[in-house]
Amino acid sequence: MSATHPFPASPAQLRGTLMIQGTSSDAGKSTFVASLCRLAARAGVRVAPFKPQNMSLNSAVTPEGGEIGRAQAWQAFAAGIAPHADMNPVLLKPNSDTGSQVIIQGKVHGNLGAMAYQAFKRTAMDAVLDSYTRLRTGYDAVFVEGAGSPAEVNLRKGDIANMGFAEAADCPVVLLADIDRGGVFAQILGTLECLSESERARVAGFVINKFRGDVALLKPGLDWIEQRTGKPVFGVVPYVHGLWLDSEDMLPAERHAAAQREHSLVTVVPALPHISNHTDFDVLRAHPQVDFRYVSAGMPLPAADLVILPGSKSVQSDLAWLRANGWEPYLQRHLRYGGKIIGICGGMQMLGRVLHDPDGIESDVRTQRGLGYFDYETTLTPDKRLVNVRGALAVGNADVCGYEIHMGETHGDALARPALWLDTPEGRKAEGACSEDGQLLATYVHGVFDTPSACASLLEWAGLASSEAFDYDALRHRSLDTLADTVAAHVDLDALWAAMR
Repeated sequence: MSATHPFPASPAQLRGTLMIQGTSSDAGKSTFVASLCRLAARAGVRVAPFKPQNMSLNSAVTPEGGEIGRAQAWQAFAAGIAPHADMNPVLLKPNSDTGSQVIIQGKVHGNLGAMAYQAFKRTAMDAVLDSYTRLRTGYDAVFVEGAGSPAEVNLRKGDIANMGFAEAADCPVVLLADIDRGGVFAQILGTLECLSESERARVAGFVINKFRGDVALLKPGLDWIEQRTGKPVFGVVPYVHGLWLDSEDMLPAERHAAAQREHSLVTVVPALPHISNHTDFDVLRAHPQVDFRYVSAGMPLPAADLVILPGSKSVQSDLAWLRANGWEPYLQRHLRYGGKIIGICGGMQMLGRVLHDPDGIESDVRTQRGLGYFDYETTLTPDKRLVNVRGALAVGNADVCGYEIHMGETHGDALARPALWLDTPEGRKAEGACSEDGQLLATYVHGVFDTPSACASLLEWAGLASSEAFDYDALRHRSLDTLADTVAAHVDLDALWAAMR
């Protein structure tokens, strides 16, 4: 099933749209689309990723000031292009078990409950098709990522994320199945059984993902599924270990092996129920000198050198969770013993004296006491700040490149000692706060660890004696190339390209 060469004979042959849908969530749709974007870009094809509807608390800010799912920004990175709001026209950011903030073409539409959003889908589909049309006009090829599974029959009415979009855009579909979960052939057959006749006809074939073992042992099953469905298996992609790829939403389960190193910097992040943009910490998880740990509810709170309070989609609720899980006395003890604390975005807001929510944006609680480490107050506002920023750390003066994505304004005397200096058209602007004793730092800027020099400065500030230079972007590029090479070696790309045409 491997292709004799990874690219079409001419880039002109690779044109059109192909949608990748999964038999389940976490089947690997995001990574497979990223690998296709990488392969097409290598071949000189103008290619763009697209996801009609994404549900994620990991988001990115585009150059034009829009907000999209982090996975689509990462797929654009794989394609070698700048991310754009059209690549993810509908983004749902859950703020409760039954409701989400709805982002349309990069801008906040408002908060909707699950039933209200079902009624809103017709409007959302208009935005989806509008964005898709622009991408299809501007690029030779578009690789589309579905959401969850098309077999969710309870969501078929008004669907914009899977077959509803494929039917409206009239594009072929490849079904990606996760063999690591088990029951892969049942996944495929069960999914097809849940589709309408026209939707089944739209499925061009299958790719089996995350395989461990000898593919020869799988061949009888591959032959059976092809005979049973009349559709080809384009390839079997092996499980690839050691990749560092942006997570779409779920917290990574593994902890970095630096935990075994004697002189690593122990860094702890509470796994808040509404944690957002935890990709801020991917570089720390990968860093060879950092022992990084997420701490969930019920877990013992370990001794640490650095504690980072992360972003949150529901700050007051997550602050209450911190208190209920013993973090307030833990942080006090941590500081008494000389530990350092960083608050990022929602974490910054928690470190102040008071949080106000006069419009009920997050909850019915209008005012809540903060942790009180900084002399400032935060008031949540309906307007969301979305901007990419550059500047320098006030600690060490290292270059910083990141983004702000928050609802709320913070004011108070503590901001007179900034954490960062940001470059603006009007000159350098103070941002965030640093405590007088140098133990706490707070900022609205996500991505402060992504620049190698800023990462080194912050780790040394936190207590690492001598931080090694670590280029996480280079690691991401190597991981994407490994992923693309693996797909090229195990998938019949010529057949895939033919399906697009």
